[in-house]
Amino acid sequence: MYISLAILFSYDMLTQLLTEANLFSKGGKKCQIFLKMLVALARNLRLKNCANLIEYLNKIIFSEDFLSRHRRSQQDFVRQRRLPFHSMILFLMNMIKGSVQDELDYFFKAIRTQEVSVRMVTKSAFTKARKKLHHQAFIELSRNLVSFFYDHFPCRRWKGFRILAIDGSTIKVPRTKECADHFGTWTPAKGEPCPVARISTLFDAINGVVVDALIRPKEQGERSLAAEHLQQVKAKDLVLLDRGYPAFWLFALILSRQAHFCARIKSSWKEIRRFTNSGKKEGVITLPMSFVSIEQCRLFNLPIAPISVRAIRVELDNGEIEVLLTSLMDKALYPCEIFKELYHLRWTTEENYKTAKCRIEIENFSGKSVESVCQDFHAKVFALNLTAVMTHPAQEIINLQREQKKYAYRVNITQALSKMKDAVVLLFIRSNVMELLTQLLDLFIATIEPIRPGRKYPRKQSVQKRGFYPCYKPVR
Repeated sequence: MYISLAILFSYDMLTQLLTEANLFSKGGKKCQIFLKMLVALARNLRLKNCANLIEYLNKIIFSEDFLSRHRRSQQDFVRQRRLPFHSMILFLMNMIKGSVQDELDYFFKAIRTQEVSVRMVTKSAFTKARKKLHHQAFIELSRNLVSFFYDHFPCRRWKGFRILAIDGSTIKVPRTKECADHFGTWTPAKGEPCPVARISTLFDAINGVVVDALIRPKEQGERSLAAEHLQQVKAKDLVLLDRGYPAFWLFALILSRQAHFCARIKSSWKEIRRFTNSGKKEGVITLPMSFVSIEQCRLFNLPIAPISVRAIRVELDNGEIEVLLTSLMDKALYPCEIFKELYHLRWTTEENYKTAKCRIEIENFSGKSVESVCQDFHAKVFALNLTAVMTHPAQEIINLQREQKKYAYRVNITQALSKMKDAVVLLFIRSNVMELLTQLLDLFIATIEPIRPGRKYPRKQSVQKRGFYPCYKPVR
């Protein structure tokens, strides 16, 4: 319990509460009264944080500077229309999955508090309006949201490090010539070529926030996207990398940011084979420099000097051996036994992709142009981040209330995203959002699921990916 208390409150506040509550009566009536007081205080503090975040983002969305930066020309969004600039932003961040006309009708029903939808804007009017908007607006909003989160919310860390996992994936984009020419195509064994985009995320593996998201043509490699992500990496960050990423130049780039890394490495490296055959649990090796790495180092103005790293043998439950490379060289502070659990944190970015693809349907686009694809992608990333931040207070309270239970519990993210639909719009148009935030918090706390350690579900490689088609949009 003391760890949770330290996270929730400042040291002085915690000392005062502990003194008044007399925790020596643990389990008794005084302890229960103290716990209720603590939960009530935590609710008020965190709800205030959430309200401040909404106010901060609201000022940005409705500001003239934000409008001027993200409209296509100075003549756009000048006249009074039913879809002004801020309404376009709010509509696109509302996790659009159904037909555009249906979503528009429900959008205006929500903001006008109507019982029945009334046709206010047609889908053709929306299509014209979105051409005036640049997708960079959602990138800026996401970065402001993430910055506010780290500055004002109690963020969890691993041994003082912010754990950032980099991972890439691909998504299907609309079957249009414009998308095919821009993003590239994937030719399957059967059927017609399909336009595919490459996406990549820099994901906070502990706090569940997407720090940076990219959507690029398929031909662009994951390492080059990782290099773009590293612009958001700071000192005291630790980057987790899967086995497709390790390269001398990428490690050098991470170290140049005063950050650290932990990466799974392929056994094809000669030095790794030598270490694996030695049977040692850990060792120090010097990374080789290839011609490509030297060229990349020169491109990024990095020093071309040998890098010594720590190699760690990890035995998986199925008997397989994997080797991790890390820049954390202090064996006393970071014993080799902790790295199996550390690297396992990378799996949260895989879960985040599952949430993005299956829950908010990030491949379900509301337009067919390249710009509309980028708008939908970054708008849904923003909505996913906002939901993660809104559930953060609920998770703190759940941890506090259920610390003595057999299992730890977490907020059901699927239900949280469902409840944020339409509510995300109301948060930005109501003058007083505390009532709505309170209702959302109560729903998040009431909809939880246990975390059962050791559960495993093997991947089903034969499962066919679901497609989304403009002419077969689902109802709400």
